[in-house]
Amino acid sequence: MTPAFSFVSFGLAITLSPLLLGVIQKTKAFFAGREGAPLMQPYFDFVKLFRKGGVYSRTTSWVFWAGPIANLAAALLSLTFVPLGRIPAPAAFPGDVFMVAYSLSLGRFLMVLAALDTGSAFEGMGASREVRFSLLAEPVFFVSVLTLAVVTQGASLSEIYGTLPRHMVHQGISTIWLAGGAVALVLLVENARIPVDDPTTHLELTMIHEAMVLDHGGIDIGFVQYGAALKLWMFSALVAGAFFPFSSARPFLEVMGGIGGVFAVAVAVGIVESSMARLRLIRVPQLILLAGVLALMALLWAAR
Repeated sequence: MTPAFSFVSFGLAITLSPLLLGVIQKTKAFFAGREGAPLMQPYFDFVKLFRKGGVYSRTTSWVFWAGPIANLAAALLSLTFVPLGRIPAPAAFPGDVFMVAYSLSLGRFLMVLAALDTGSAFEGMGASREVRFSLLAEPVFFVSVLTLAVVTQGASLSEIYGTLPRHMVHQGISTIWLAGGAVALVLLVENARIPVDDPTTHLELTMIHEAMVLDHGGIDIGFVQYGAALKLWMFSALVAGAFFPFSSARPFLEVMGGIGGVFAVAVAVGIVESSMARLRLIRVPQLILLAGVLALMALLWAAR
């Protein structure tokens, strides 16, 4: 596999990640019997937002406007270590999953600081919920990736997902799918999707992620939403690699298969959001606990 295809997949992730949001919205519109917004609507929204300036309160400091920029930079950094199926990431080293997780955590931490910098009670409430649920989801993510590492004997994400199709054939799919299911639930938590959170809600008392960015506008909210799209792409790629491990002798087909798997996950997210209501906040930790049980079962099964 030539290194050029690693950078091609990275460029495609940067370019196509907003399209995932359009696919989810189109899927939800289909199940609701509506035509819905155009598939390319997220691109139109980003162009509009990036052409706007920012509005800042006199009570905020530089932390408020630096948070969205740093969050986007952290998402881009994490993306360089996430493979697309069997296509390796542009950068990889043993234990790079910690780099991915803690880069995203750094971006979240800076967004929390930006939310607290406003002095808004609602943004502080949303930041508190965001930190609480991410604290519960992070161990589940590590256990899930550890399970895949045990199965494949890989040390980096690129090594793990590069050999996953072969191990799925030889060792069965039950362990890999259990770990993939746990990562899929973490995807819903980390990306504030239904049933954990509703990204389209405007009721402050039930908001989690959106409550943190109530005071951001213009180009700043564009940075926040684009960073969220990149994060959704990363987790979708990890889930797709576990459930749809496409293997081919031609790198071009590998790239197309990986992209197809990512968009299949986006369709699945749209189906979930169309068939379920948002959980009560006290039920969200139970959902994360279910993901932890799946990850732990997969680890025990892999280490037997």
